[in-house]
Amino acid sequence: MRHYRWYLLGLAALVIAGLVAAATAGGARQARGISGNISVIGKWTGGEQKSFEAVIDAFTNKNPDVDVKYTPGGDNTPQLVSTAVAGGNPPDVAILPQPGLMRDLARRGAAKPITFAKATLAKNEAPVWLSLGSVKGKLYGLFFKAANKSTVWYNVKLFKDAGAKPATTLPAFLKLAKTLKASGAKAYAIAAADGWTLTDLFENIYLRQAGPAKYDLLTTHKIKWTDASVKAALRTMAKIVGDTGNIPGGRSGALQTDFPTSVTQVLSDKPKAAMAIEGDFVPNDAKADVKPIKDYNVFPFPSIKPSTRSAIVGGGDTVIMLKSNAASRAFISFLATSQAATLWANRGGFSSPNRGIKPSAYKDALNRKTALALANAKIFRFDMSDLQPAAFGATTGQGEWKLFQDFVSNPNNVNGIAAKLEAAAKKAYGK
Repeated sequence: MRHYRWYLLGLAALVIAGLVAAATAGGARQARGISGNISVIGKWTGGEQKSFEAVIDAFTNKNPDVDVKYTPGGDNTPQLVSTAVAGGNPPDVAILPQPGLMRDLARRGAAKPITFAKATLAKNEAPVWLSLGSVKGKLYGLFFKAANKSTVWYNVKLFKDAGAKPATTLPAFLKLAKTLKASGAKAYAIAAADGWTLTDLFENIYLRQAGPAKYDLLTTHKIKWTDASVKAALRTMAKIVGDTGNIPGGRSGALQTDFPTSVTQVLSDKPKAAMAIEGDFVPNDAKADVKPIKDYNVFPFPSIKPSTRSAIVGGGDTVIMLKSNAASRAFISFLATSQAATLWANRGGFSSPNRGIKPSAYKDALNRKTALALANAKIFRFDMSDLQPAAFGATTGQGEWKLFQDFVSNPNNVNGIAAKLEAAAKKAYGK
């Protein structure tokens, strides 16, 4: 662990210079004399909140004259932050579940650049993460906690009973589903009551089938949702969500199943399905007393084309600074370090794009596997729906979430759903 240089307090310019040097060094020690109060609003609640507060404690131990007050906002965090900004009393730091709001706040001048942390992040994270956190060439967002959404979780006993093994390609994956069905098990737990799980499934298919260049074009609506590549991905998706005899409760069952319920259908001692196709956070919602490797395991989302074999779709929580002061800059600088990320990794339930975390920090072997795959991905794309206007990509009952649910109801209606997706996208993008 590298150490920050120590600077004497004096002129404000020297304080700022010290913080920049601290961020560049990438170490754990903060500049002497930093003091003040920091208000933080973030999405993390429950166990995640406790882990983040442990990170805060490590920061304040090094900076005893700084008081950090964390307010958990959960799913309402974007609204809380937007309201606070509009009211002229934003928190010093915010942690947002979607980078779209970060970009909006940066363009409006509400978010402040964090260029002082850029050198540390460039050392610890892949360039794609700095690009995602930048607006017009300036760094505004730090992705502290991330998610590998290209994972398939499976019930070990059901696989053993069927004589089944994890699949590496889509044809093998579809054959695996038939094998599981023949053994008397349902293959898929589909959480269609939550539209975001369906966008994740589509995005994994689209990235592997259409490729990263087309993925980028569709993300920014530079190609239409009626494009042939979109329709091809929808037809592939239909092979999974349309396999109603292989889903607990069939089509209606899928549409009534939310994400936590889908997890309990698989990670259970009385499973109703063999596989849950979702992110590395799946085990967090397991209710039964099940153990990794012994009772459940994971494999990467199957490849479709050899060129995208190692592709990963991921998400992440973005730390932004809304008030620039010595204390908030020191806090952001600390979060950019490997030390801060390692603190949470040691506690579990965490993945990070920070490549400075030693593999041994991830105590759970499966967590280690998915986290390292995320940090070292050769082809990575951020969750498409989180990068799009919220009205289209991330709102309950409308846009992608609603239309993909309609697709589950009628997976044969590829042309109709593609046309409706394009109409909704045009409205959201204003073109």
